[in-house]
Amino acid sequence: MRTSLLCLALVAVVAADRIPGFVVPGKCPAVDERMLYSQQKPNFQRANGTKFNVRTTGTDANGNAITRNGQVLPNPFGEPHLSVDYEASWMAPYVILDTDYENFSCIYSCAGHNFGYYADFAFIFSRSPTLADRYYRRCEAAFMNIGVDPSRFSKTAQGASCSYNTNYRSW
Repeated sequence: MRTSLLCLALVAVVAADRIPGFVVPGKCPAVDERMLYSQQKPNFQRANGTKFNVRTTGTDANGNAITRNGQVLPNPFGEPHLSVDYEASWMAPYVILDTDYENFSCIYSCAGHNFGYYADFAFIFSRSPTLADRYYRRCEAAFMNIGVDPSRFSKTAQGASCSYNTNYRSW
């Protein structure tokens, strides 16, 4: 009996050590993607119909500037499902919760895992280093509408020192 308990304790310690901090107990919130898609009026050209190339700049956990290139692809489930595939990462599903296509977009991604765990990511994208408060409030409302608490977010520092290419368009 003691051997079994010791073995179980060791397995639990090893398993806990291998679960990344961004994977948490629970499940992804329900998002009515079709309703969101019908409310948003896409004004982009479909390019070649298969993908869009994107580039994201930000900071890593140590505060170092990083840039990632990737692709936005249709998800196999069809519209309004999208996937993003960045270098040095895995392909992930995502949904646009709100956007005006000119100034900002509120992006949410969530992937459920076995045994009642999930990993979610939220982004507020802008085309400039600063963003008006009204857009932050719209994103905050969009995240709260699906049950995501914006107080969990950490801000990526932007501003004059941010390397931001205003000529680059992701679509």
